[in-house]
Amino acid sequence: MASPKDLLGLIEQQYPSLSPSARQIAAYVQQHPIALVSKSTAEIARLSGTSKATVSRFFRQLGFESHQDVKDAMLSMREKGLPLPLDENQPDHYQQEIRNLAMTFDGLKPDTVDQVVSLLADSERITLIGYRNAYPLALHFRQQLKQVRSTVRLLPQPGQSLGEDLIDIPENEVVVLLGFRRRTRIFSRIVDALNAHTTVLITDPTGQVYNQKVSHLLVCHPGQQHAFDSYAAPMSLISFLANRVFERLGDKAVKRAARIASMYDELDELEP
Repeated sequence: MASPKDLLGLIEQQYPSLSPSARQIAAYVQQHPIALVSKSTAEIARLSGTSKATVSRFFRQLGFESHQDVKDAMLSMREKGLPLPLDENQPDHYQQEIRNLAMTFDGLKPDTVDQVVSLLADSERITLIGYRNAYPLALHFRQQLKQVRSTVRLLPQPGQSLGEDLIDIPENEVVVLLGFRRRTRIFSRIVDALNAHTTVLITDPTGQVYNQKVSHLLVCHPGQQHAFDSYAAPMSLISFLANRVFERLGDKAVKRAARIASMYDELDELEP
């Protein structure tokens, strides 16, 4: 069976050798890729003005044994984060976001949350690591935690390597990894390099493959009915954790936030 890595790329690659009828199918599929999942072979034939036999031959020319193999490839591509809608009648965006949030928070284990909050409040230092779409999430998490405690850093720094920083991580430091589908290749190596340290992984369901390699796992649901993943759930989780840390630190957090606010005024950094 053909690789699901770039199914639409296969169509482009094979296009010069396609028959005129197959090119009709190719044109239809390129304009409506969701049809490969939502439509039957007969429907694709009707909508492209061809026949079921021609559609089946078209799939085989791409390297797939059946239409089901094509569907499986498309689902695999979306599961890995490729922007691709899988539902022709896409659910209401607001309702989907609510479902993503509900699944995320319903899946949290209270004991795990308590342990993570304790680590974030009491560890001597926190290191946050995130790449690609996880980087702005890690940056925001750092900003929230810095309001209530010191010694919070973000890695990697622009243009810098990680080795010299990871080698210096002491036992009393917690490392928070943020990694969502379409993670960089180095991510798994970072997880392995930190196997002797206390780690918290905030991820989507695909990140559960690291369950046995991290100390604590928090799973967020980005949804996959729409073309693009949503990061409302991880942002909400970050807010939830930061607030819990604030509550745990109590007066210490209040006094630090007040000192930071005074420094903002002294530097005249924020609008009145």
